[in-house]
Amino acid sequence: MFNIVLNIAGSLMHLYVAARLYRIDAIRSRIRPRGWALGALLLWLVYLGGVHLGDEALDWRWWPGQFAMTWLGILFLMSSCLLLADLATGFGFWWRPHKRKLTAGAALAGILVSAFAIYQGVRTPLVVEHEVVLRGLPPALDGTVLVALSDIHLGAQRRADWMEKVVARINEVNPAAVLLLGDQVESDPPSDPHLAGVLRAIRAPRGVWAVTGNHEYYGNAAATIAEFSDGGVHWLRDQRVELLPGLTLAGIDDIGSRLRSGGTVLSGLERLYPAPAQGATILMAHIPAAPVIERAAARGIGLMLSGHTHGGQIWPFNYLVAQRFPYVDGAHSAGDLQVIVTRGAGGWGPRMRLWKPGEMLKLTLRAPR
Repeated sequence: MFNIVLNIAGSLMHLYVAARLYRIDAIRSRIRPRGWALGALLLWLVYLGGVHLGDEALDWRWWPGQFAMTWLGILFLMSSCLLLADLATGFGFWWRPHKRKLTAGAALAGILVSAFAIYQGVRTPLVVEHEVVLRGLPPALDGTVLVALSDIHLGAQRRADWMEKVVARINEVNPAAVLLLGDQVESDPPSDPHLAGVLRAIRAPRGVWAVTGNHEYYGNAAATIAEFSDGGVHWLRDQRVELLPGLTLAGIDDIGSRLRSGGTVLSGLERLYPAPAQGATILMAHIPAAPVIERAAARGIGLMLSGHTHGGQIWPFNYLVAQRFPYVDGAHSAGDLQVIVTRGAGGWGPRMRLWKPGEMLKLTLRAPR
């Protein structure tokens, strides 16, 4: 059903953009209508073929699949700009002398915005800093620095060479530990012989810790867990560990996997914390689902770290994501629980971001005074 809706929406936008672009004098004077229609048809067929192949495969199928997803993102931004021009002219009922110039301006704006979104999507994630006063944190741990990142989506688009740049940026922060908040892969394990070495280059004396996200379970989750474990990553699957004396790090498995196995959204958290948490506690949970947030607050957990939302990835989809999740991006409070949702280091679908680039979190923990 999702692919059917995607194909219909993409096809309609493709037709709309092709029709509006042919209004531009510079195009009409150089290309005959039949040639323009044939080119638009061929591009549409390539788009449909790419959507069918997908962009997750690690072989040649990635290229048409990635073209299709990026073309879909470009179509959306182009359609948005061209629609504004149509609204300004009442779809040609007024300002007729300016109709073609406005269309040309809107097309140029769409191209520039799309180029900027692609630039934001491919750049190395930025470091975004948060100071967190963590309830129960011993004074001796005041100033402890952690790095958290989510939604790396390693696979066809992002491989070990991209991750190497991310690791270099992590090491610049000099964290005590690194927390991977899920969706480390696009679906299938990367099976990249260089990945383990890249992961082992992370300098974090208290280790690298990870939880699963929904995308791990779209492929072979066991193989992904094994591949990252070879790189020195420790997985917390409804488990907790004393990261430092007086600081507990807990992690729950992807809640979607629990639902598919007959459990509930809260199965992992209830197993992990049947009673209130003691002392300073950080919970890693990929999806910032409202029931998990509410139960974590009730269990006395001080800080919950999540991803999954991508911050909406391409504006204005952040407003749609906000209809499903209570928090989309940034730091929030739910009673005494602090919740930080990262918009992620990578992305899904079009390798585009608008307006905010990918990020990793630098968390400086502070003891209460």
